[in-house]
Amino acid sequence: MPHEPLPPVAPHHPQRTPSAQPSPRTDFATLLKGRSVCVAGLGVSGPPVARALLAREARVVVVDGRDDDTTRPIAADLTAEGAEVVLGDTPLPEDCDLVVTSPGWRPDSPLLVRAAEAGVEVIGDVELAWRLKPADQVWLAITGTNGKTTTVRMLESVLRADGRDALAVGNVGTPIIDAVLPDADGGYHDILAVELSSFQLHWSSSLRPHAATVLNVAADHLDWHGGLDPYARAKGRVFARGTVRVVNTADAWSVRLAEEDGDPHTPLVGFRLDTPRAGELGVVEDLLVDRAFVADPGSSAEELATLADVRPAAPHNVANALAAAALARSVGVAPAAVKAGLAAFEPEPHRIAHVATVGGVDYVDDSKATNPHAAAASLNSYASVVWVAGGLLKGAEVDELVAEAASRLRGAVLIGRDRALIREALDRHAPDVPVVEVEGPTEDAPGRPTVMDTVVAEAAALAEEGDTVLLAPAAASMDMFTNYPERGRFFAEAVHRML
Repeated sequence: MPHEPLPPVAPHHPQRTPSAQPSPRTDFATLLKGRSVCVAGLGVSGPPVARALLAREARVVVVDGRDDDTTRPIAADLTAEGAEVVLGDTPLPEDCDLVVTSPGWRPDSPLLVRAAEAGVEVIGDVELAWRLKPADQVWLAITGTNGKTTTVRMLESVLRADGRDALAVGNVGTPIIDAVLPDADGGYHDILAVELSSFQLHWSSSLRPHAATVLNVAADHLDWHGGLDPYARAKGRVFARGTVRVVNTADAWSVRLAEEDGDPHTPLVGFRLDTPRAGELGVVEDLLVDRAFVADPGSSAEELATLADVRPAAPHNVANALAAAALARSVGVAPAAVKAGLAAFEPEPHRIAHVATVGGVDYVDDSKATNPHAAAASLNSYASVVWVAGGLLKGAEVDELVAEAASRLRGAVLIGRDRALIREALDRHAPDVPVVEVEGPTEDAPGRPTVMDTVVAEAAALAEEGDTVLLAPAAASMDMFTNYPERGRFFAEAVHRML
């Protein structure tokens, strides 16, 4: 479905007053009226996308290959609202003008292949939201392999501390399509802090955020994208024409994507964990400082916050805070608001969360570290670690992770289906580190909570005063647990039972 190029986003939008009214982007919304649009998938994004399209008088057909107790009630609701829903099959509707796909659908899915062959445009929920959003709504976008959710929520907190009407959207609770629609009073949020996955970026073609960052890139979702380079390039699409590029100077891919895929005519702002150069944000002693968004970057700097304002002050989390600060400063947020927003930010559970100190040993839950890159950041935060690891590696390699962490390891307790692969890497790169393997029940078997009692007891036996027992699995959880929050909760409960 053709659409006009979208106008650039203004670099700054003042706080909306209650009487402000939206200035909706009507060109694409008008094109949708009476058109046949296929919504592929009834996952998280599918129902709100279908409802947004129905509200614009499109003829909506929703398809999903599942026909079960989860999809049927959702299908019934959408049917009552005016959509046609097909379960158990994924046909391309006749006379289809547009396909809006769920982010997780692979490009080689039969429906999407048929659409491409028929010349039907395929977009994702983010692209649809961008085309429908109010013209003066500012988007600040965050992608990366790890740290996206934390950084997006930090950014939201900082923006709100500055009095902005801001909302974090994406994998943080609010579907992005809902955030571009007028509310009951006809208003909308001025600024969105947008978390973007590589899947969503793959299906986005005209996205032009005011400013964006790629926090980091490590091997992940390679089966979906077909390799590291296409995975990284999908993330690089966030650096679109006219977008202020915020880069992690310590991550080669972040810099490379900004330089090669970004607009060379837009500002390139770096963040680093040491003294910043002109045009960068960084750390000087215990201060977060800005040498980018100041009157004279060559000779002046602005204090933004202290390390004590960042919780936890682990290196990778300080980098998240600097990225959030850079994005906020790109729309004129005051330094005092950066400090206040970071100080007010409450970290989500299972992200380097201190559980307890027992006998001089700290117990830390970082169950969210579901891949080797995230686990490496967690391990680098502590000097001496008893590492609790394992689960579903999903094809990820752990040799580099283990080799880099070897000098920090007091011991390791391994769980999960792929624990043998981690054990082999430990044997190669840390042969003197004692290793205990704990067999546990599968996700659908009884006894899952108490397996962590064994894990914690074994870890405690390996630990000495001053050590950290760190749950940073480097793997997904679904072989033994419902999800990573459950895994972390069982770990914390086991620690408290030990108390």
